[in-house]
Amino acid sequence: MGGPDKPIIAIAIGDPAGIGPEISLKTALDPAVQEMCRPVLVGDPTVIARHATSCGLSPDLRIVDRIGDIDWQESGLPLLACRSNEAADLAFGSASAASGRISLAAARAAIQAALREDVDAVVAAPQNQISIALAGIEFDGYPSFVARETGLGVHDVYLMLCFDDMKVVHCTLHVPVAEAIALITRERVSHVIRVTDATLRKLGVANPKIHVSGLNPHAGEGGLFGREEIDIIKPAIAAAVADGIAVLGPFGADTMLHKTADAFIVMLHDQGHITAKLLARHATAGLAIGSPILFSSVAHGSGHDIVGKGVADPTAMILAVGRLARAGARRVQKSH
Repeated sequence: MGGPDKPIIAIAIGDPAGIGPEISLKTALDPAVQEMCRPVLVGDPTVIARHATSCGLSPDLRIVDRIGDIDWQESGLPLLACRSNEAADLAFGSASAASGRISLAAARAAIQAALREDVDAVVAAPQNQISIALAGIEFDGYPSFVARETGLGVHDVYLMLCFDDMKVVHCTLHVPVAEAIALITRERVSHVIRVTDATLRKLGVANPKIHVSGLNPHAGEGGLFGREEIDIIKPAIAAAVADGIAVLGPFGADTMLHKTADAFIVMLHDQGHITAKLLARHATAGLAIGSPILFSSVAHGSGHDIVGKGVADPTAMILAVGRLARAGARRVQKSH
């Protein structure tokens, strides 16, 4: 297991009826992951045990009730217990209110650990939106959940999709398109540019270069297809440039990603997600940026069709842990 100078990464196990616990286990047990950080699973021990047995995994788990109870000199994989009396009755591959409650309880526990600085970052396995809706919990994706849990406005934490060397940030996310357009204000575009610049620096990019898309086709074509680029996006970019941020745009969203930059900001969900999921179908991870903690999730679903078969691919989660472990390592070094 990673040494005392390596960052501690909490891995919330996600939907207990899906592949989240399996890919969380596979990630935490991966030799490369253990070399770069100290992984800690966060979830219900019963859920983890059932998935391990079903998938042919035999982890040496050390169950603790607090991160501070972990003795890093001992062998085995730490599991921060987030117990539920509903866990024993869950069926694989099914949506239920209990699954929704259990999955978000693990994510909440991991986020609270990060806020207390007991862990350096959080990586969360996929949720199931139907289960969360059945539980009656307001949830429209991890960024807004992180915002609520860290005391921010739900639209003030943004999604950065990461794959290979590409980073795509969304100005708006899981809202109707009409509402998304109303959210695209000069202040919001300015804020997402600044959050993106600050995040890239946390991730080790010394002098970030950012490109920003337009909202309309061809970035409005000089006002022929709309004035949002002229009245909203260009002024926000100009203000950021005046503050020393290296940002260019607006560019047409259909061609911008062919350019070279450290991050690309798009205005709408599909402007970024379609490209990401075509180029990196199983290896895309999402960073929730703009909150006081480092938080990442994977961009694929909860895999109810393959749960319990041992075939779920942990690649996206392993890459997410690696990305945050590198950022967390810099934080550890600065604290010494």
